[in-house]
Amino acid sequence: MLQIGSFPTGGCRGTSRRAFLQASFGLPLLGSSLLSAEKTALSQARSVILLWLWGGPSHLDTFDPKPDAPATVRGPFSTIPTRIPGIRFSELFPRLAARNDRFSLVRSNVNHSNAHHVAGSIALCGSPGRGDDKDYDPNFGSIVQRLHRGRQDLPPFIAVGPGHLNTAAGDIKAYGGGVWGPAFDPFPVRCSEIDDVQLPSLKLLEGQTLARLSDRSQLQRELEKIRRMDRHPGPRQWSNHFQRAYRLITSEEGRQVFDLASEDPRTRGQYGHTQFGQSCLLARRLAEAEVPYIQVNWSEYVENIYDNRTDFGWDTHWLNFENMAERHGPILDRSLSALLDDLQQKGLLDTTLVVAMGEFGRTPTISKNGGRDHWERCYFSIWAGAGIQPGRVIGESDPHGNDPLSDPVTPLMVGTTMLDQLGIHSEQRAKLRVLPEGKLIEQLL
Repeated sequence: MLQIGSFPTGGCRGTSRRAFLQASFGLPLLGSSLLSAEKTALSQARSVILLWLWGGPSHLDTFDPKPDAPATVRGPFSTIPTRIPGIRFSELFPRLAARNDRFSLVRSNVNHSNAHHVAGSIALCGSPGRGDDKDYDPNFGSIVQRLHRGRQDLPPFIAVGPGHLNTAAGDIKAYGGGVWGPAFDPFPVRCSEIDDVQLPSLKLLEGQTLARLSDRSQLQRELEKIRRMDRHPGPRQWSNHFQRAYRLITSEEGRQVFDLASEDPRTRGQYGHTQFGQSCLLARRLAEAEVPYIQVNWSEYVENIYDNRTDFGWDTHWLNFENMAERHGPILDRSLSALLDDLQQKGLLDTTLVVAMGEFGRTPTISKNGGRDHWERCYFSIWAGAGIQPGRVIGESDPHGNDPLSDPVTPLMVGTTMLDQLGIHSEQRAKLRVLPEGKLIEQLL
């Protein structure tokens, strides 16, 4: 372990070549240019796409089924073989089963809380919150945003999909900049099942959307309105998000990134005409534009299941198997498979790290409500692209999926590995005092 001042930083188990390179930045024997070149070679990712499966998907009904367990544990779904001998998935994921030689699967993720808000903070920030939203440690994407300049017309940390929104402001509030403040919150983008992409920040200009601003004359009138407003003291209080939206709408190239209507209809169809599917397609376009951190949110309705809303994330206390069979399983199977195919075909998979996970799993025992409850002791994550060795299964759970038998993977390890692959190494994390003692998931690399 390396000590920088009083802040501990970790590399990995033992002393690997990666750990040596990370620890040796202060040695005169290695010139800074050589070290920089070595780090560039080790850091494969230009972009990270995190598919945030908010609510906690069941590991037993997806990618860690237990066909030999009692019916009260295994559930109603059959299992199917994959491209890797001996590894089986739930029958709901035929596309991913046919592609699991392109990604690696962790079956031993663990969290430290079974409450959505706290577990989500831990999963996306590496540590629990200390109170209300502003007291959270920064999101992994916020760390990226602080260190990556990126393009001037595109924010470096974009959250696509509904997410957990502050509905009054239209901003994604929880799991953003936290103690660093709203300047490091993700830039929110809404994406529907059709080609309608919206920037909530533009609501400050009443009635404006990207589609309306595509008209040149309309854009010119609105920009003139903004310039007049800019001479008024009021804009000093505008959110950082609006300033970013302003830069985006003044850049034709930036606006084009969000134009899903320009995509080949066949490509859009491969992702599926769902909110999550089209959000994944938009994430590919953002990665193509080299946005460094993209978080695609599944849903926003967790813990709000009594008002007849049809999507409350993966929080399946009720109707777990109906939701899995009719909606969640097919949508995830199609969208993630299309994303991997699309990135591969466009030559982007080698430079784009794709991670799919929730904040925890579901109880191995089926509840009396016909669902599964929160289970933080064991769950899954999927990893692909940018430096990840494909076709591996990391960790193993016990015969009923209660706990890992080996290789427990913590959220701190998840964040450390993602940032390290993006080029944010131990010395940079130490300077910012984030992810202390974070270790890499070496088996993936």
